[in-house]
Parts: sequence; C-alpha cells; structure tokens
Amino acid sequence: MGSGPTGEVVTLQVWQVPLARLPRALWRVARDRGRLRRLPGVRFAKLLGTGTGFGPAKADPTRWAALTVWADAAAAAEADHSPIARAWRALATAYCRLDLRALNSRGAWAGREPFTVEPAQTRTAAAHADDGPVLALTRARLRPVRARAFWRAIGPVAAAAQAAPGLLAAFGVGEAPVGWQGTVSVWRRPQDLAAFAYRDPRHAAVVERTPIEGWYEEELFARFAITATAGSLDIIGWVGQERATR
Repeated sequence: MGSGPTGEVVTLQVWQVPLARLPRALWRVARDRGRLRRLPGVRFAKLLGTGTGFGPAKADPTRWAALTVWADAAAAAEADHSPIARAWRALATAYCRLDLRALNSRGAWAGREPFTVEPAQTRTAAAHADDGPVLALTRARLRPVRARAFWRAIGPVAAAAQAAPGLLAAFGVGEAPVGWQGTVSVWRRPQDLAAFAYRDPRHAAVVERTPIEGWYEEELFARFAITATAGSLDIIGWVGQERATR
C-alpha cells in the first residue's frame, strides 16, 4: 500500500450489494458513518452512495463506497480488516479498493480541506514517475435554488466525459443515503485528464459559468495518483486495463 512523503494514504473502497440486501446496506450506512471516522488513524472519512452516471436520476442503490484518509500506511492496512470493512464485505457480492496519493486539491468538504498534498518540490521530482492512471474527484454542495439549472448545464459535459480519450471509468458519488453531487473519474494518464479538463469546450464553458451562476455552496476538486488496486475493478467499470502497482 503506497503512501506519499506526507505519509498519508487515501483509500476508495467500493462494494456491490444485491438489491435484496438494500435495507441492510442502508442500516449499515446509518450505523457506520460515525464509526468509520472514529477508527484509529482516520483523518477524514465519508460513506457514499454511487450512481451509474452523473445526476440524481442515475443513483445506483446496489453500489456503495467509502472514501477514507488514513494517517499513514500502517493505519491504512486496516482498510480491509476493520469490523466495518468486514461487515460490508459480508453484505457484498463483489468489492474493489483503490489506494491513492493526493497530487493536488482545492476547496473544502464539510468545511475541511481533507487531503494533504505533496510538497511542490516532491511533485516536480516525481513528475516523470507519475505517468500512470490518475483519479479525479469532484464534490459540490449545490445551492438548492440553483440545483435544477446546474443539472441542465452539466448534462453535455457528462456526455463529453464518457467519450473522452483516456477515460477508464467514471461514476457519480454522493453522501449517503441521498445527494449525488460528486464525480469520480479514472484516466489512463494525467495528460488525458488535463486534455479534457482544460481543452474540452463544453467543460470549459461550465467552468467559466460557475462563478457567475453561483451553483455551489461548497466545492472541491482533487487529483490523485493511483498507487495500487485490489479486487474486482469491473464494479466501477474499469475493465481491460493493467492494475496500478506504483
């Protein structure tokens, strides 16, 4: 399980749960949100619902996730072995985990800056080594009066992302049990993510409109190197790609 110079490790765990077990999954969400944050070595944690795409209509009640920031690799070793993880594995028919190292992050989540970013000099020195898969996370708390306008505007961007060169996987996330206001996307190389983020005209247009429209009460964007993967990556739609091992 890799970690950056700060020692911090971020894990994204995803569980596929049969629809018949949905009541048990919802009970676990209510029970485990606080318990996950109180595990030894956890700095920040969120249990998340997911979506097959982006937007409230795409919610997928059979897939759940945990995003956890651990103090170091020793603490993160409990990601698959805590009572919470074991309970979710008992519910699930399939599971995957991505280990992440924060490359950059801006904004806040629940009033906090959750990810410790590597020092600039370290990122520069490692630039040529970080040419493998990267994960982009966006999260926003929408202003209720602006939510409908936001979802109308984001539709063309979501469609463009699905067809973007280098995209390996993409799905929506939201703080359980409702609220599908985030995205996770996995890209073959950092250059592919940058090409979409900065050169796709539909994405650029929405970015330009954001401060004008005032869609968000709070927003966050973060980018991570994927240092390791485990389990069934097809749960998140990542198939046919060599696993990260850096």
